[in-house]
Amino acid sequence: MQIIDADGHVNDRPCMDEISKYMPPGNRTQVFPAFDHIHFHFLEGGERRSRTGTVGPKEWTEFMDDTGIDWTVVYPTAGLAVGRIISEDWAVAACRAYNNWLYEKFTNVSSRIKGMALIPIQDPQAAVNELRRAIKELGMVGAMLPSNGEGIKGHLGSKIYWPIYEEAEKLGCPLAVHVGCLHHLGMDTIGVYYPVHALGHPFGIMAQAAGMLSYGVFDRFPKLRVGFLEGGATWVPFFMDRLDRSYPHHLQVDVDGEFLPSSKPDVTASEYFRRHVKAGRIFVGFDCDDRGLGFAVKEAGNEPFLFATDFPHESFSAESCRKEINELLARADLTQADKEAILATNAKRFYGIGI
Repeated sequence: MQIIDADGHVNDRPCMDEISKYMPPGNRTQVFPAFDHIHFHFLEGGERRSRTGTVGPKEWTEFMDDTGIDWTVVYPTAGLAVGRIISEDWAVAACRAYNNWLYEKFTNVSSRIKGMALIPIQDPQAAVNELRRAIKELGMVGAMLPSNGEGIKGHLGSKIYWPIYEEAEKLGCPLAVHVGCLHHLGMDTIGVYYPVHALGHPFGIMAQAAGMLSYGVFDRFPKLRVGFLEGGATWVPFFMDRLDRSYPHHLQVDVDGEFLPSSKPDVTASEYFRRHVKAGRIFVGFDCDDRGLGFAVKEAGNEPFLFATDFPHESFSAESCRKEINELLARADLTQADKEAILATNAKRFYGIGI
């Protein structure tokens, strides 16, 4: 069975000196801000517990060979904090530097390693320009949107970001809302890291999915493909259930009393969500050990779910990853068609590769 990794990573953290060479000459001291206040560096044990190490194209290719993966799409590590950058010009420079580095070090070296660009969401027009450059000049397959960060000017359903969606639709490339920083999600005072990690991942992407869905982004841009990654699969049935509970009683109207474009009294919220899933506009990354994956597939269909190794983060070796894949293949709550879809077919549809 074909296997495609829809969400791997490059460990850019030890490579800041390399990436900074692509920054403007007067700004080469730092590229990305601290990932997350005290939680990430101290409560988790910081670099002392890191299993990532240095992973280049050679290590990535060996990992794919050993696990039977055809190709991967990689996201950053330190660059997941791009949403925390406040300065617009710094965000533009950092995204360009990262994209140039990713191209030179990874995607231009191996066709099996495909890159998702970083775009400066702090400046939507600059983000449009960088998205176009990354796709047309660097051969990236799409771009990442951070799920959280002080540099985000509102939720991702806001009209300020619609030019980005319009450009992605024109280019035919996907956008992926990827979990990053976990601050300002109501858990900053929790002094134990694992619940912050466990809940922060789905909380961040659920909020952004709700914003995009309720503000009619997928109606306005019917060819746009958006993935919500690294929050697992089981937030989906919860999300659908909670929206249905609120939707019939709290429909939104404008100042003239007219229903907003995304408010459709003739259909439930879960049906509205499922409609965009079936149309190939919404995709969701899952974790191999999601015990509720089968139920999520039952509720939303098998079309949105994307297999992800998360290598070299949580799936830190070929042995551990292959074990997860074998366990997935042995699951009785998924059909053969489900397994084929979530292991490869959906990734090809989302990234627009090999269809």
